[in-house]
Parts: sequence; C-alpha cells; structure tokens
Amino acid sequence: MVNELFNDISYNLPKGFDIIAQDEHLGPQILESLSEIEQRLSKAVTQTSRIADVTSRHLLNAGGKRIRPLLTLLAAAAGGGINDKVLDAAVVVELTHLATLYHDDVMDDAPKRRGVDTAQNIWGNSVAILTGDLIFSRASLIVSDLGSRPMSVQSQTFERLVLGQLFETLGPEPDEDILSHYIKVIEGKTGSLIAAAGSYGGILSEAPESTIQTLARYGELVGVAFQLADDVLDITGEGKKSGKTPGTDLREGVPTLPTILLEQEAERQDSSAQEILEMIRGDLSSDEALEQAVQALSAHPVTARAWSIACQWADDAVQVLKSLPDSTAKEALISFAHAVVRRDS
Repeated sequence: MVNELFNDISYNLPKGFDIIAQDEHLGPQILESLSEIEQRLSKAVTQTSRIADVTSRHLLNAGGKRIRPLLTLLAAAAGGGINDKVLDAAVVVELTHLATLYHDDVMDDAPKRRGVDTAQNIWGNSVAILTGDLIFSRASLIVSDLGSRPMSVQSQTFERLVLGQLFETLGPEPDEDILSHYIKVIEGKTGSLIAAAGSYGGILSEAPESTIQTLARYGELVGVAFQLADDVLDITGEGKKSGKTPGTDLREGVPTLPTILLEQEAERQDSSAQEILEMIRGDLSSDEALEQAVQALSAHPVTARAWSIACQWADDAVQVLKSLPDSTAKEALISFAHAVVRRDS
C-alpha cells in the first residue's frame, strides 16, 4: 500500500530514499508531512501584491524534489520524532534554498532553472534579487516562532551561504590552496543548508545533543559529496538523464573538482594535463569542441580521482551516522549518502 502511495505522488522520491516506502509506519507519515509542507510553502510565498506573488511563486511552481525538507523530516525521525515544528523547519530550509536560487541565477546570468526561464531572465536582475530577499524574509518570519536556537541556526546558515558565495566570487587568496578554497566554497553554498536541515530535525524533535551534532555533521558531509559528484557528472556525461548537457560547467568556465585537479597536475608538468587545460581554456562554443574537451578530461586520471574524493565525503557522512540507533530513517539517510555518488541521473 505504501509503495503505491509513493508511486502516486506528484514528484519522484529521490534516489536513495526508496526504503521509506517499505516502512508501513514511517512511509505514510513522510507522505502526509510532505503534502503538508507543500501547502505551507505555497502559503509562505503568498504576497498581496500581484507581481510579488507571481515572482515569488515562479521557482516554487517549477517543482523540485524537496530533498532538504525530506532530510529535515528524516533527521527528526532519526531523533525524537516528526512534529508540527519540524514541518515548519522543513519549510524554512526549502524557502532558504529557493531564495538562494534567485540570487545565484543573477550572479551566474543563468537563462534556465528547473526547465523554466529564470526570474532574472523574465523580470530583470533587480526584481529577481528583491524576490529572493522577500523569500528569505518569509523564512526568517517562520523560524522566529520556533525558538532561539533554530533562529541561531538560520542566522549562522545565512551567514555561511553568503560567505560561500563571496569566497567563490573573490577567488582564493594568493597563498591559499585552490582545492581547499573550493571545498570551503561548497561547504558554505551547499553543505551549510543541508547541515541546517539535520540540525532543525534534531533540535525540534528534542533529540539528545549528541544526536543533533551527528545529524548536522552528516548534512554537511553529504552536501559536499552531492556537489562534488555533480562536478564529475558534468564531465562523465552520466547525468544526461537529468537534462544537463555534459560539459556545461566547462563551457561556462566554472571551476569544478576535475578541472581543479587538472590544474594541479598541469603545474606538476603533466603534459597531458597541460594539453587538456589548454583545450578547455580555448573556444568551446561549438558542440564539437566541447565534446572533444569533455572526452579528453573524462579519460584523464583526475576524473577518476575526483570520483574517489566525492565517494570519500559520502563514506564519511555514513560513518558519522553509526552512533545513531538503528531505524528506517537512519537507513534512508545512509542510502541517500551512497546514492549521491552513484547517480545515473
């Protein structure tokens, strides 16, 4: 029965969470909670101004797998249990994520997001930035009712999100290792919000402090693993089913784990790395040139090494969960950590 219910929901269960559907107690609870969260998200972005309402709903209506709300629910289930405050926290993490997307699209001058035109592409940069700010404000309003510690988590997370973007924009310091700098960027931009999902779930389910810290650390590690795996998928082409064209980051000149490792090898006088680096720094506007660069980088040992690094972050995320009591929620979190580095979509 639970499997049938999951098959009927309007979005796909993220890979790695399939085990939830097999639990006759947790499965229906997660389903009901996700449905309620969707309603609360819609209510949270509602604005009395017509244009503000339209722009605020733009990305929400475009869909998404709601991974961060689901992680919040599972963290609570692995802690002390899902309750109404946990649902509000799940709304907060998704609103915060949505707000960052509006801002990211402006900074990246992105034409598309979730299959639709970006807000900045439709209404311009100023409207997109202000819409992101509006959504941030709604997230802050909701978390203000959850207590001082959740408010502190939100404030610290917001600070880390901004710093992550700032570090990316400014680039590494003259004496800073480029790989360490890159990890610092994605810890801020990606890891921090998933860590917040773990923190909220633990705090608001009144889990022991050790459990709260474990869930937050898991979120941080799995968030970084997710981004590192995306970097490799952009090169290997294994993400074709997701709709992302292999080599998109290369064409846009976005630093990723494989290209950073390639630069390091080029500095060590690896002639093949130097040749590929010259290729990807050249004109990749044609599909032929892009495909050639993708194939060359994919075949170089740095890409396999990048996979290994991503897998290690995922393994570390699984390792920190060992202290938690066995449960379906724990198994789902473990499965997700494994799945983020074993994706074919």
